[in-house]
Amino acid sequence: MYKEIAYQSAEEALSIIKSGDRVYVHGSAMTPNFLLAELAKQAPRLQNVELTFISVLGDIVVDRPEYENNFHINCLFVSDSVRQAVNDGRADFVPVFLSDIPDLFKNGQLPLDVALIQVSPPDKHGYCSLGVSVDIARAAVSTARHIIAQVNPNVPRTLGDSMIHTDRIHAFVYAENPLPVVDYSTKVGKEELQIGKYIAELIDDGSTLQTGIGTIPDAVLKSLYNHKNLGIHTEMCSDGIIDLFEKDIINNSKKIIHPYKTVTGFAVGTKKLYDYVDDNPAFAFLDIDFVNDPHIISKNPKVVAINSAIEVDITGQVCADSIGSKLFSGIGGQMDFIRGAALSQGGKPIIALTSRTKKGEPRIVPFLKQGAGVVTTRGHVHYIVTEFGVAFLYGKNLRQRAKALIEIAHPDDRELLEKAYWERFIKF
Repeated sequence: MYKEIAYQSAEEALSIIKSGDRVYVHGSAMTPNFLLAELAKQAPRLQNVELTFISVLGDIVVDRPEYENNFHINCLFVSDSVRQAVNDGRADFVPVFLSDIPDLFKNGQLPLDVALIQVSPPDKHGYCSLGVSVDIARAAVSTARHIIAQVNPNVPRTLGDSMIHTDRIHAFVYAENPLPVVDYSTKVGKEELQIGKYIAELIDDGSTLQTGIGTIPDAVLKSLYNHKNLGIHTEMCSDGIIDLFEKDIINNSKKIIHPYKTVTGFAVGTKKLYDYVDDNPAFAFLDIDFVNDPHIISKNPKVVAINSAIEVDITGQVCADSIGSKLFSGIGGQMDFIRGAALSQGGKPIIALTSRTKKGEPRIVPFLKQGAGVVTTRGHVHYIVTEFGVAFLYGKNLRQRAKALIEIAHPDDRELLEKAYWERFIKF
């Protein structure tokens, strides 16, 4: 039996944080919003506290303009919660592969003074769980000098690399809040469903899938009910896998790395998902430097990596992190899995996007917008999929790529793209 923990007030626990500290903030559905709101109340005593994290959910409070001199956000992924602050110049963004982030903590590039995390209550052995966000949190709690934990009975007890003993935690604060939920199932349109069908046709039985969250990944999963023996090795998972898992379509039986287990770094979805992964031995929530290691990914057979993009130019350059110079997301794990799938025997790296935005703007373009970031280079890209078809670009020259991409662009955009093709590639 472990020693009973003693809870403190948030004010007392957060007194560990000093001016000039670098503080890791647990992310995604595990964002400790209660602690962050309480930290904002301590702003008068703090100056230049650096907050670093990947995606966070909800109102984190500390990103508001009035706290600019107290807290400096240096994020490793631009999520909706901090997008305005980053683009207003009140926060910074570090472009980095998701798989490389743990090394930033471990090698002293971004040493952590404090980690703010949210965990499940301790079990009878004294272990808390990092819940549905193990990803870079594993490295953060392994390297931070001090750990402050928001203990929440609503946090699922996930298995894998998620356990942290109470002896490692310096302060405990009890806060019983529901976890944030995200549900894309009602937002899937006809374009996404068609993309899902095209991608499903590329997926062989026995494939290992990487999918994210959003309308296109959800549409892909809805199109897989005639498949067999699929596996999951993904940086994140969402509700769409549950039904496939229960129908034995996803059973992980053909995987080499952790067979018979769904491997993920984090999960974001509804309460149904959080309840499903709770104490479920079929799920392994693992350190992201393992999950997203391209060499580990490549050891599984027929890896199909499905990632999205903001726009693609006619040579195959993929912008996935910005709209022009305005940052929208980040590098994340796209390149980790694009490369891992490419190295997998029978693997298929896929970039999927609707041909136009909701506002009717083209996504397949002659040139990326000025300031746009290239996340997947034209040397790495293989498949591009829209609702109008599949373009296979690997091994194709620039003219062939342009022709293939024009064929899957929106019909009303093809004339402009053809004109750009002639101006760029045809010499008179």
